[in-house]
Amino acid sequence: MADERFIVAIGRIERALSRVEQLATPRATTGDGELVERHERLKAEALAAIQEIDKILAVQTDA
Repeated sequence: MADERFIVAIGRIERALSRVEQLATPRATTGDGELVERHERLKAEALAAIQEIDKILAVQTDA
């Protein structure tokens, strides 16, 4: 059961990191306003991934 949770969590982290990478890839047509918006989305995705890692670590500590 614990192994399955780790596999699911790792999958979620990988998908979040993939989204972060996609947002981090610069586009040639990006304007300043769009750049700020993309930066904010990138920060939010990174924060979500870190929070997910924290949850996994907390479960490990409690186990």
